[in-house]
Amino acid sequence: MSGWRLLLTRPEDESAALSVALAEAGIFSSSLPLLEIQPIAVSDTMRQVIGTLDRYCAVIVVSKPAARIAVALLQECGQHPAGLKWFSVGAATAQILEHHGLDVSFPTQGDDSEALLGLTSLRQAVNRPDPQVLILRGEGGRELLAERLRELGASVDYLEVYRRRLPQHGPTALPDRISAERLNGLVVSSGQGFEHLQQLAGAAWPQLAQLPLFVPSPRVAELAHAAGAQTVVDCRGASAAALLTALREHPGPVS
Repeated sequence: MSGWRLLLTRPEDESAALSVALAEAGIFSSSLPLLEIQPIAVSDTMRQVIGTLDRYCAVIVVSKPAARIAVALLQECGQHPAGLKWFSVGAATAQILEHHGLDVSFPTQGDDSEALLGLTSLRQAVNRPDPQVLILRGEGGRELLAERLRELGASVDYLEVYRRRLPQHGPTALPDRISAERLNGLVVSSGQGFEHLQQLAGAAWPQLAQLPLFVPSPRVAELAHAAGAQTVVDCRGASAAALLTALREHPGPVS
């Protein structure tokens, strides 16, 4: 595994934590964040939704930023609805909510909407008359969760609590970093992270597409393959543990 020299592209704080985990395993990494999270200013509408959570049979939190903002909103509004079923896409997001004392279910295999939709507990939660579900997320994003839940008879509301943007980098920042630090692998944690990777690469993408690319899910792997990435490794999760497992299964060059 020590032959890997990886580019990390998560938001700055997440890349820093991942870098520590990789270093402990003897893996070199360099961070160039390709996602920046901007919380949306708290509005009266947000407070009203948080104040009436008890009308929902399930609340789904799709990311760690959404979980952090959700906890802050609960604290600001003095809310801790007893008996409410919370669901998250992944263990790391669940941990943030559980630390606040919430009852959270999440898929143990996979960190995506498809894995969450496979949870028996989620289907049980919406198996009632006139089920209402709230999804906390960033602006935009996938519609799969809402579509599938509506097929199960649920009405779905969104509470969008942050925006994602590509941080400011120079036009050659990405290839320059890879060349200067002799990086031989790329890591993205979401579909939008991959889109920003390709966007920042620009004309250099055909060359960078030859590097192994580690992704969190089959959906992102499909996006990468369609864009011309030659070697795509599905880590089957976005956690540090999932990435480390994938790296063990795909040894890098001997250093």
